[in-house]
Amino acid sequence: MLGELIPCGGGDPIPLLKPKLLIGRRSRCDITLQFPNISSHHCQLELTNGYWFVRDLGSSNGIKINGTRCNAKWLMPGDVINIAKHRFEMSYTPDASAPPPEDVDPFAIGLLEKAGLARMTPEQEELALPPSVRENSSATLHEIDDGVDMGWLDEPD
Repeated sequence: MLGELIPCGGGDPIPLLKPKLLIGRRSRCDITLQFPNISSHHCQLELTNGYWFVRDLGSSNGIKINGTRCNAKWLMPGDVINIAKHRFEMSYTPDASAPPPEDVDPFAIGLLEKAGLARMTPEQEELALPPSVRENSSATLHEIDDGVDMGWLDEPD
């Protein structure tokens, strides 16, 4: 096991069993969250150099890390991730031999994207990612989103 997502309101922890996990409402996601405010492909978790990285996949209700909305961010043990309005604590042991990762370049993201009022293009998203994630990531947003998102079911934040 590579870590766990522990529900903040109680419930069974969700084991992180693979280094790349798709989280969403669809049954073929690695972690399925059957709530109407979760997008069909909501976000992706990826273990890179011993640290977890989360990336929003253009979901309607977004993600927050420790209460701050973001599109992509490194997760440290104890961080709280909101997937739509569902809160989880990140629990894992980082690789002690690897240095802490650099975060997403804040100047690569426009103010409208930071505020959740606009969405970045997939090309802008890739450029905003840290180089270590960009080099190791094998899937883009277009490759992950292979179907129609039922966004009309999602509730606004």
